[in-house]
Amino acid sequence: MGDLDLDELREELDEFAQPEKKGARSPREERIIAGFEEIQRFVEQNGRIPQHGEERDIFERLYAVRLDQLRSLGECRSLLASMDHQGLLTVAEAVAATPAETMDDDELLAELEGAAGSADITALRHVRATAEKRAAEEIANRTPCKDFEGFKPLFDRVAKELETGERITRRIRKDAGFLKSDIKAGEFFILGGQTALVAEVGEPIKAPNGQLDARLQVIYSNGTESNLLLRSLQRALYKDETSRLISEPSAGPLFTDEANDGDLASGTIYVLRSKSGHPVVAAHRDVLHKIGVTGGDVVQRIANAKLDPTFLMADVEIVATYELYNINRTKLENLIHRVFDPARLDIEIKDRFGKPVIPREWFLVPVFIVNEVVERIKDGTITKYFYDPQTANLVLAGRKKSGGDK
Repeated sequence: MGDLDLDELREELDEFAQPEKKGARSPREERIIAGFEEIQRFVEQNGRIPQHGEERDIFERLYAVRLDQLRSLGECRSLLASMDHQGLLTVAEAVAATPAETMDDDELLAELEGAAGSADITALRHVRATAEKRAAEEIANRTPCKDFEGFKPLFDRVAKELETGERITRRIRKDAGFLKSDIKAGEFFILGGQTALVAEVGEPIKAPNGQLDARLQVIYSNGTESNLLLRSLQRALYKDETSRLISEPSAGPLFTDEANDGDLASGTIYVLRSKSGHPVVAAHRDVLHKIGVTGGDVVQRIANAKLDPTFLMADVEIVATYELYNINRTKLENLIHRVFDPARLDIEIKDRFGKPVIPREWFLVPVFIVNEVVERIKDGTITKYFYDPQTANLVLAGRKKSGGDK
């Protein structure tokens, strides 16, 4: 569908002014009558004539434009006079048409399903009544997301995981079986060039057509949110040729901490504490930990810590270890480091040759949080959380940093 706005819609109605041959009703006259009947049904259902205004339903606005044109054309008034039992063409409060409103394709496509393919605005006879359409498919405008700070770390993480290939995007196609049931809380999509997170799925509601629907809270990567229906999001994803479903991280449930028959040991997550006398280290010793993954023996790995700037040129003690089985160690370590990235220690250490080095595996996190992250990685739920260094807690996406619900 090309670009449409109400100016163009008005122009479509100008054809009413062209003279027609006398005799039986022409197809154009039939369309005029059908269009007028739509307006009459609107008046019967709503008890008022359709009005202009951006706050109005799209169908009401279209009916208002149509009624303006019908009133202004003498031929149309003559054709419709015998059926104008509501006095719509001569109503006293008729006013001049208001300045045309500009509407983009997304809004028209979302609201005019079934009529979008028609170039003639009078061909709306098969579209459901406005009240029913509004109740079933109302699409709320996007508004600023007041709690976006709580969601932003998730969008940042997804962006990084797309860059590293841990997540991929899949084209959304109606004929490929993409269903409403595929839209779940926690899912990420690309829609209209923005990454969209389905933060919440409300209780099921029955639409006028008898099908179940639900109200969603959808957060967008530009800091806005919307409260649209599940069916409306599904339709918008279908209509956007560039829309994509963002997959879950490819690693899935990453490991178990107990070996089963046939499992191969893959390595160990280690949590270390430094014995360095550096003022920064000493001030945060209880919560400053080096977190890494090794395929060898941890004791051997730390044997020469005091000579290694990655260990802060000091001996370390082992605080905790987690045995891994059948796991990609590099991917796991990268995932852990991304989770704790907001708490990464920014410190410069000189190696034994005096060359400055910035260690990257030290984080200001308590051990109990490391335990929780490991569990979240194991059960696959880590993608729904981010680490908040201010409260030293894992926070569920969308919750305020105080830990309370929105």
